Order: sequence, then structure tokens, then C-alpha cells
Amino acid sequence: QGQLMQSGGGLVQPGGSLRLSCAASKNIFNYYTMAWYRQVPGQQRELVATFASEGPTTYVDSVKGRFTLSSDNVQNTWWLQMDNLRPEDTGVYYCRAEEIVAGIRYTDWGQGTQVTVSS
Repeated sequence: QGQLMQSGGGLVQPGGSLRLSCAASKNIFNYYTMAWYRQVPGQQRELVATFASEGPTTYVDSVKGRFTLSSDNVQNTWWLQMDNLRPEDTGVYYCRAEEIVAGIRYTDWGQGTQVTVSS
């Protein structure tokens, strides 16, 4: 297993932008999926965006056209660019990555970062 270190987040007004980063402690080629989740108090963690090593990037309907997931294999980092933010985007965002080693699936999570969209 590896470690994921998140950065970014904070307080932004509606319509503003933020970028979240997730830096892996190892080569992200090891991961077969990388994703961003969001959680608000009292609710389950929700998948926001994900991409797989052999598949397209997918987004939850509520963020399509506003959020963009990207990655850099040299920096071993992936990002979530969030534009035109809405109050309902508020929550703690987590990055997650999965790999399979010798047939066993391992999941790494970032520590979480707060995003607050408010005027």
C-alpha cells in the first residue's frame, strides 16, 4: 500500500474555483483506478469522479461540465479542478486509489480536505 497526501480546498464563494491535489507516495502506474469522493455530515461518501487505467473518466451528474479530473505520471499526482462551484459542492473531499497485487485489492485514501462554498 501507498500513501496519498491531499492539498488544496478551502472557502470559496459560489461561482468560484478550487483545485484539489492528491500526491501518491509511489508510481501511480501501480493504480488501476484513481478517484475523488465527497462526504457531508450525516451522509455516505459519494463518488465524484474517477478514472481507470483502461477506461474513460467518469463524473457524477451533478458535477459534469464543472469538475475536471487530471493526472501527471511524472509527479505521481492527480487533481480535481472544480469550477463554477455551488453551495451543494460543500463537503470533505477524499482521494482514493486502488491497486491489485498478487490478486489482492488494496485501497489507499487521502486524509481529506474541506471544501466550503458559501457567500
